[in-house]
Amino acid sequence: MAQGTRHGENGNGDESPEEAALSARLGSLNQRLSEIRDRRSKTEQPAGEGGDGAARASAMALGFRLSSELIAGVIVGAGIGWGFDRLLSTSPFGFIVFTLLGFVAGVVNVVRSAGAGPNRRNGS
Repeated sequence: MAQGTRHGENGNGDESPEEAALSARLGSLNQRLSEIRDRRSKTEQPAGEGGDGAARASAMALGFRLSSELIAGVIVGAGIGWGFDRLLSTSPFGFIVFTLLGFVAGVVNVVRSAGAGPNRRNGS
């Protein structure tokens, strides 16, 4: 019965015009959607590929910058701690303390570079 009413073969006089109007609206909507998809694909492909590539490169550059700042902070802290341990003969303690301080400094630099710190929000 559902197929009969869908095609308007076995339906009442009231359902047939309604279904015809609905199918006409559905066809119109489908046509408009396909036109919008065609326009969107035409406008986004030439400019979208270059813009998408530039955005991706910019995001990768930011990621490399942030990760290098974190790694540099840890390496510098570990280097300073190792140097203090060699000079003062306090074997693991200087290395551990300054590695942790380097990690904290690296995280602070990453937050500052990413723009999430309180200094960026106040406009300074």
